[in-house]
Amino acid sequence: MKKIRYAVEAALLYSLFFIFRIIGPEKASAAGGWIGRTIGPHLAASRKAHRNIEKAFPGISEQRKDEIIRGMWDNLGRVIAEYPHLEKLSRDYTHIEGIENIQELLKSDQAAVFISAHFGNWEINCPALFTQLNKEIDLTYREPNNPWTAKLLNEARSLGGRLKGFRKGAESGRHILTSLREKRYLGILIDQKYNEGLSVPFFGHPSMTNPIFVQLAQRYKCPLVPAKVERIQGCKFKGTIVPPLKTHDEQGNPLPVEEVIISAHAILESWIRERPEQWLWLHRRWPESK
Repeated sequence: MKKIRYAVEAALLYSLFFIFRIIGPEKASAAGGWIGRTIGPHLAASRKAHRNIEKAFPGISEQRKDEIIRGMWDNLGRVIAEYPHLEKLSRDYTHIEGIENIQELLKSDQAAVFISAHFGNWEINCPALFTQLNKEIDLTYREPNNPWTAKLLNEARSLGGRLKGFRKGAESGRHILTSLREKRYLGILIDQKYNEGLSVPFFGHPSMTNPIFVQLAQRYKCPLVPAKVERIQGCKFKGTIVPPLKTHDEQGNPLPVEEVIISAHAILESWIRERPEQWLWLHRRWPESK
């Protein structure tokens, strides 16, 4: 039964990708947004989003919660529809600000860890560095259980294999370490729950967070750079590169990992508070989120 279900899911996704590719990025994004905001709010997963929003924004009105959830599904539908166009969107539809914050990094041969969240179109973050700044960056990602779906998404996010991608899991650790030893850039999304991580406040509530992004930056003494891609209108985006986070003290000693994570969470929270519709509220970010 599982193989049949996977086959049906993959057939549907491949068909949608074919249509989205043909109609171009703007129409594809608009169609994906319509599908997302029409169907998504009625799915059971929206109940989890409701609980998460209440946790992050105590006292928020039901009307505002519904607006955020509808906007979230619109954004998610657009993200899915935009997969076949990631190269064009990252190159021609994205304006990057804050490049001056990494000028020295771009001139050097130093490794770097770029961190972000499931915000805006998160799949454009790494391709934009490649298409606009001519910098290769290796990706980490959580692979879907459906192997056919995973293959299609990985092909899209890696721009046809031109960017390296590592599945999240124990087996990817060696590749990630090799990437940084070879002084390459690495992109990590840090906003998902990690049961074996550190409990660090997020929106004022304890949340299990994977500390690997801090540990890697400290081990290889490389910049830890927050970056986001927010949706401005339709499929037009603004990328923002934030100054690298402080990971060592004045004497060069590593700061406490939890302290660095708190700084990273503060940046993510500021992004989400400004544009809550563009964050993916469907993750089990807090222990009580079922």
